[in-house]
Amino acid sequence: MGKRLYGTCELCKRDDLELTVHHLTPKELGGTFEPTADLCIACHKQIHALYTNEELAARLHTIEALQADEKISSFLKWIRKQPSSKLVKTKKSNERKQKGR
Repeated sequence: MGKRLYGTCELCKRDDLELTVHHLTPKELGGTFEPTADLCIACHKQIHALYTNEELAARLHTIEALQADEKISSFLKWIRKQPSSKLVKTKKSNERKQKGR
């Protein structure tokens, strides 16, 4: 396992968190060498619970686009108020549940 990275999440802007690397364009859709973002685990999981890789590649491949999207905006508003020590559960959106069938 690699070195753990701690700092500020680029999406929710909370500080002193363990960060993961999010490929802004999914690797399987050509994003292997494209820009990445350092996200907290909660934000990273929430992105993948709400959006398909195709959606991410087509229209949500920047932090600004993600922050502006209405599906994740209420989560971001809520998570910003949570302490960095809080573990957060993620639920797939109803839309994503139906696509998985």
